[in-house]
Amino acid sequence: MNVRSKLEGKKITVMGLGLLGRGVGDARFLAEQGAELIVTDLKSTEELASSLAQLKDFSNIIYVLGEHRLEDFRDRDFILKAAGVPLDSVFVAEAEKEGIPVKMSASWFAELAGIPVIGVTGTRGKSTTTHMIHAILKEAEMQVLLGGNVRGVSTLALLDDATAEHSALFELDSWQCQGFGDEKMSPHVAVFTTFMPDHMNYYKDDMELYLRDKANIFLYQKPEDTLVYGSQCVGVITEAYESKMLSKRIEANEGTVPEAWELKVLGVHNRYDAGLALAAARALGIPDEISRVALEEFAGVPGRLEFVREVNGITFYNDTTATTPDATLAALRALPEGNVILIMGGADKGLDMSELVQEIPRLSKHVILLAGTGTDRIKNELRSASVYENITDAVQAAHAVAAQGDVIVLSPAFASFGMFKNEYDRGDQFTAIVTQL
Repeated sequence: MNVRSKLEGKKITVMGLGLLGRGVGDARFLAEQGAELIVTDLKSTEELASSLAQLKDFSNIIYVLGEHRLEDFRDRDFILKAAGVPLDSVFVAEAEKEGIPVKMSASWFAELAGIPVIGVTGTRGKSTTTHMIHAILKEAEMQVLLGGNVRGVSTLALLDDATAEHSALFELDSWQCQGFGDEKMSPHVAVFTTFMPDHMNYYKDDMELYLRDKANIFLYQKPEDTLVYGSQCVGVITEAYESKMLSKRIEANEGTVPEAWELKVLGVHNRYDAGLALAAARALGIPDEISRVALEEFAGVPGRLEFVREVNGITFYNDTTATTPDATLAALRALPEGNVILIMGGADKGLDMSELVQEIPRLSKHVILLAGTGTDRIKNELRSASVYENITDAVQAAHAVAAQGDVIVLSPAFASFGMFKNEYDRGDQFTAIVTQL
């Protein structure tokens, strides 16, 4: 899809380059279209070295790193805002005061491409559900572009491949849903998996504010559109937004998947996600026999209760994306009770850890803690657990106490800030260590 005419010569400030590849890809795409870019990020040149190296050949990019400046949010045609920019950002407020459109990549793609969009959000399960839907669409031989909150994928760069025959499938976090709300648009098929406390440090313990961002995935749907929502979150969604919901609605859960279907992925939570994916596929008119093939072959998503390897009868799983207590509980409940050695801990997000702490002794035989502000909050309640300053020592300690038939799982329940670049780096390091055992 040729959008060069809409972007060439435009003055665009890219707010947030990051290290996950999405921001780099968006900046590269805009530069290739001939836009005049200012890329600004609070991280330093040294911290962003790997990302900057990928953009070194562009002469139409100016960098302002280690800070943001108000002047970079004035006299611009667009601001492209990364996920996680504070709600009260003075820089975004400056742009809005100047009448400058503030965009986010997924919603900007939807605006520019004009093709059907399937969006998936939720506190837990959105990645797995998205990839399950993607597997079904590919099995159905539909032309689909996968983007949004997907590691290493630039959503804007997908415009190069978009045609009128394509649909876009986006995993959307709360911030990307925020972008759809800014544009007063919603995906044609929206999937809302679960709603639980998360990102409370960002939303300042305000669950209503968190839900308001998430709700943008359906608030601007039309009567001919469809919302698939999971049983876990139906009540809170309808209580808050019943009068504003115009689209067709389908409730789904693990019971939506026929009992005869045998999934490779472990746990009730994954079968629940499969139920939502199946409901979305039905809304798209895909026959169940196609969905069954895709779902039964689906092997999971990296970093989400991902089987790494078995060593001398000890099984290792990488569940690094479990950054909430609910996610870690789901992992523990999917694994053999009493045979689990849990590696957890990290940076605090201000979430209630009481149920997890209470259940850990029943569901696991040993706990290894990674140092961090969240770990500091719970370590006195897990007195038999040792705290480690690096993941290598933590994995080795777990391996030392494991016996044949045990499972070692990295399922942190906290964010990754401090010890790692991000949650994916945490999982990558774990997998690399386990591979060398």
